[in-house]
Amino acid sequence: MSMLPMEKLGELIEVRHGFAFSSQHFVDRGPYVLLTPGNFYDEGGFKSRDAQKFYDGPVPAQFALKPGDLLVAMTEQAEGLLGSAAFVPPGPVCLHNQRLGLVRPRDGVDVDLRYIYYLFNSRAVRQQIRASASGTKIRHTAPNRIYDVNIPRIPLTDQLRIASILGAYDDLIEVNRQRVALLEDMARGLFEEWFVQFRFPGYDAVPMVDRQEGPLPEGWRWSSFGELVGEVRDGVSPTDLPAETPYVGLEHIPRRSTTMTEWGRAEDVGSLKLSFQRGDVLFGKIRPYFHKVVWAPFDGIASSDAIIYRPHQPHLAAMSLAVASSDGFVATSVQTSNGTKMPRANPKVLKAYRVATDDGKWASRFGLAMLPTIELAASLAAANHRLAASRDLLLPRLISGQLSVAVAERELLEAA
Repeated sequence: MSMLPMEKLGELIEVRHGFAFSSQHFVDRGPYVLLTPGNFYDEGGFKSRDAQKFYDGPVPAQFALKPGDLLVAMTEQAEGLLGSAAFVPPGPVCLHNQRLGLVRPRDGVDVDLRYIYYLFNSRAVRQQIRASASGTKIRHTAPNRIYDVNIPRIPLTDQLRIASILGAYDDLIEVNRQRVALLEDMARGLFEEWFVQFRFPGYDAVPMVDRQEGPLPEGWRWSSFGELVGEVRDGVSPTDLPAETPYVGLEHIPRRSTTMTEWGRAEDVGSLKLSFQRGDVLFGKIRPYFHKVVWAPFDGIASSDAIIYRPHQPHLAAMSLAVASSDGFVATSVQTSNGTKMPRANPKVLKAYRVATDDGKWASRFGLAMLPTIELAASLAAANHRLAASRDLLLPRLISGQLSVAVAERELLEAA
């Protein structure tokens, strides 16, 4: 791993398990946010926009977290998650359950927690943590096993400089994430304004007309989601495709975000998959209450647990995405799903989902306005992939001595 002298991670830090909070106090809204491994990105960091759990029961004082506290995932809740680290975000008071560990410097030891954060999210450290894990269905680690991880001995001054360099990349990634969130909010807001509230440009000059299924602006009619899209079920074997072909499973589709930020490769999967094209809409039909709907920024293959919707016309792409990701559409998919433990959305019901239209005029204008926004969000997500890859290549080179901190600082300054 390194030509530098080595030490044990346990010489620098200690890890404390979270509290066993009682499920009877889990609520939809409450004074505390209960963090779990599900709130983490696999590559590290906190999913600030993802679903949160809330708690309203008694809390021992020592288990109330502070913004900036560092947590590490102690269980493999999702593939690749074990050992992932994240800082507690600002906002409501957060708690952590037993599947997370609170990371703190050992008494009398000078260590930079940002540097430790990057170590946890490095490949070399995560591999050691996974190798020490036990369990069959859900693999897990323990503080003593984490303490046994080997790391290079890096002086505090260099820890600070390394964390600053890598932090510059994460700052850019976070700015892009925020821009993506704003672009998605714009698209949702415009769809709600034009096609739900019917406040499109010039709406005040168009009278409302009562229809059997509800009032509409004059010249509009009620149609169905099936008039916008068709369901595509083109089966393909991943072994017949180039290894680098993008693969999208449900685990890759974010909740309540229409921008794809993660994906795998065809070489990592074996069973029959569904082929999709750039511009298709992928809808997670298993447990649809997770609200997993994305626009496809490239051609690839997807799990059969996703419904592939293809707009009948290119100008309907933005409208199709807006409908499929709307709260009303997802609510309908939940209410009409089949099954109890693993509910599945009903494609026939969703095809008939009611959509207001004026036979294309405003849907086309919505597409002209919003498709560039959707594509920009996808471009920002792709830029984040490149930034993360560059950041992840830097850390092992810096801590191994292959790249000096001074050279890395100079290259970052030149790039800026």
